[in-house]
Amino acid sequence: MTGRVLVVDDDETVRDVVRRYLERDGHEVVVAGDGESALQLVAKQLPDLIVLDLMLPGIDGLEVCRRLRQRHSVPIVMLTALGEEEDRVVGLQLGADDYVTKPFSPRELALRVGSVLRRAKGVPSGPSMGVIEDGDLRLDTVARSATLNGSPLSLTTREFDLLVFFMVNPGQAFSRPQLLERVWGWDFGDQSTVTVHVRRLREKIEQDPANPKRIVTVWGVGYRFDGMR
Repeated sequence: MTGRVLVVDDDETVRDVVRRYLERDGHEVVVAGDGESALQLVAKQLPDLIVLDLMLPGIDGLEVCRRLRQRHSVPIVMLTALGEEEDRVVGLQLGADDYVTKPFSPRELALRVGSVLRRAKGVPSGPSMGVIEDGDLRLDTVARSATLNGSPLSLTTREFDLLVFFMVNPGQAFSRPQLLERVWGWDFGDQSTVTVHVRRLREKIEQDPANPKRIVTVWGVGYRFDGMR
């Protein structure tokens, strides 16, 4: 799966290396060295995916992510330094779909980009499930659209994938490591990624996110989808 990718990083060497790896995979790549330039490029033509460094001069990556999410659902893969766990969590809370920690393998980043694009463009990794419903919550896995009480739900790529996984596995408790493996395809990673995505989903699909009825916490284990029984 290829697409138009915007790479935003203030390090010219990083931009060049990432661009070459992504172009090798068939992507069309545009680059920006700061947040302001990135927002201008997005305004001219919305890319299929954005690789976004958090540490940018002027408008930083978190603010760029915040502004993008006010208007667009374009997938965002963050680049974060090893010690920036708090910023990484904030980025996920703002709606980033994935992250890669610096120093990173360009090949790993290219694989992550391909994986997120496949999910965002609705290319199934297995049999299509069609429409899934739980009361007034409706997901169309082919169109990758979601509605709640008839109104469209704005979900990021990962939020959609996580919600689909929960809804096709009702009544089963999953740990955060299991969800990382089954939904993200990661053998290891920051488990707070799951926590943040569950919190964001609850804010969007629960009548009272502080007292969830659909995605419930199983203490000592993880989460379970009970649905509207």
